[in-house]
Amino acid sequence: MTAAPADSDLHNATLYRLSVGSLVALMLLCIAWEWFLAPLRPGGSWLVIKFLPLLLPLRGVLTRNRYTMQWSSMLILLFFTEGIVRATSDRAPSSTLAWAEVALTLLFFFSTILYLRPYKRRAKAIKAGTSAHSSADAGK
Repeated sequence: MTAAPADSDLHNATLYRLSVGSLVALMLLCIAWEWFLAPLRPGGSWLVIKFLPLLLPLRGVLTRNRYTMQWSSMLILLFFTEGIVRATSDRAPSSTLAWAEVALTLLFFFSTILYLRPYKRRAKAIKAGTSAHSSADAGK
């Protein structure tokens, strides 16, 4: 039986950097958008706080916590939805910023999913190996 690959063997630095970079860039975009780039009201709006949910997974993503990365890939879809709605209903420059939001959410989503893929495969292989051993032991 072959040993399962170590975490360091499964880590893809490029995908990890894309995940972290796109998350941080999305936070900065949300702040800048509603504060001074194209706020709903002149001088900024309270919508600037929409970046706060992105703070929840930030620490876990920075520390490569796989569980946090999994659920944050679902959380990011809320920002994707907001981006699509505002990209198709707002006028420029807000619509342009919304398309940037969509691009950043897609970048985060796919880089995170692709980053986690080898870890999921390893977990499935270990589980399959464990259940195969359990059924072989039960037959004795």
